[in-house]
Amino acid sequence: MSIQPFEARSAEEIDRTFKAFSDNRPQALVILSDLLMVGQQRRLAEMALRANIPAMFGFREFADAGGLASYGTSLIGVTRRAASYVDKVLKGADPGDLPVEQPTKFELVINLKTAKALNLAVPDTLLATADEVIE
Repeated sequence: MSIQPFEARSAEEIDRTFKAFSDNRPQALVILSDLLMVGQQRRLAEMALRANIPAMFGFREFADAGGLASYGTSLIGVTRRAASYVDKVLKGADPGDLPVEQPTKFELVINLKTAKALNLAVPDTLLATADEVIE
């Protein structure tokens, strides 16, 4: 297996980057989640499906938007935790005194609709370990 990194720093660059790696016919795609990618989640899922490339994401919301699978935390859960920190700071807490938290719950979400559209068979053992299967 070889890994080929691609980078996009704007919505326009996503199109160019997607074209560049689509020309290389990758067997799969892993999209790392940052603010730009989160804002483009549905579009990225649709682009991967159109290109017939299985795509894995870091937030469950990507699988909800049509990506093949995700393994990571919930974006909603992370946002709620961040809101609680903002609340504490606004109530006078010193940000330097607040503990750094790591996510404690990771979810595997598999989108079977997308798997079927990609003509992929998802092993029963993987489905059994999934936290959620979207049908």
